[in-house]
Amino acid sequence: MGHKRNKRRPPPPPPPPGASLVDFIEWLGECGRILVLFETPSGFALFGYDGLRLFRPKALQNIWADFAKDYIAKDKVFLKEFQVFKDKASTINLETGVSDQLAKMIKKHIRPGQKLAVGKHEYKLIIEARLKISCLFDKHVMEVMWGLKNLMRSLVPQEELELAAEDRLPMSEGLKMVLKDHGFDVEPKMVSRRIIDMAHALYECDLCVDKYSGQLRSAGSIIQEVSGIDTQGWTLLKLASALKIICSPLEKHGPEMFSDVEVSKLLAGLSQYQEKFLKNTCLGIFEEIVWANGVKNEAKGLLNSLVKEARAGDAYEVGGAESPQKNQ
Repeated sequence: MGHKRNKRRPPPPPPPPGASLVDFIEWLGECGRILVLFETPSGFALFGYDGLRLFRPKALQNIWADFAKDYIAKDKVFLKEFQVFKDKASTINLETGVSDQLAKMIKKHIRPGQKLAVGKHEYKLIIEARLKISCLFDKHVMEVMWGLKNLMRSLVPQEELELAAEDRLPMSEGLKMVLKDHGFDVEPKMVSRRIIDMAHALYECDLCVDKYSGQLRSAGSIIQEVSGIDTQGWTLLKLASALKIICSPLEKHGPEMFSDVEVSKLLAGLSQYQEKFLKNTCLGIFEEIVWANGVKNEAKGLLNSLVKEARAGDAYEVGGAESPQKNQ
């Protein structure tokens, strides 16, 4: 009787959403660090990246932000090696597998159990079959690939060739989501360096405000308990402004956000609030949120103008996010 050929077991699926950080670290291997195989016009580069970022909440937006500016990206990805391949067509394909040159390059840097992110589904199939290395390929990995292409000039300075027009991706899913969250419907051909910069400013402002969400919602519950004011529908800015009234009761407060009745109720509970809120902390949060809100409004105004100009055909940057920007 002939011997049955042992089939390699498929790699285990990732932990389900909501799994612990430890589960993802163990599944990714190498303490959560992954290798990224990035294809350039003349060769391949290998980068190190925090694989846990692929599975965190709002992953697409956060990954996009990692590559919105080159100085940020250089702190997120680390170039391990870049090599030029003379015959790229035969470097990796379904018929011939993986060339010796590329195989040696990958094996030089991959660690036991570590995952390799790739930019094409066939690369995942080929590398897993020929090199027995577990690969990652999904929309989150493609967001990383968008970022690497967006900043290829600075992240792979050894690459002398430019990306072909069909390989340039002016719009990523993360960028699209950030713009949509703020009410902007932007077509890929309209994306410019300045639009990316303004979108990133909006993202950073949201990040600045959202980090206080838990504290401010807890403060809202205390205000509801002490003053009997329903704070369920309040924005974070309004909650921070209420803390400003409580911590600086002698200052004048405009009627735009609070009614006279609400202000009176807040001031009536001052003696109880003194034991519950730290004045300097509350005022610091208020000032930071007001600042972020001001920057956000300014960025939205500029972005609105840029989108209108792009729609009018005055400021298109067809060909990628690294194109020289008009009217700097």
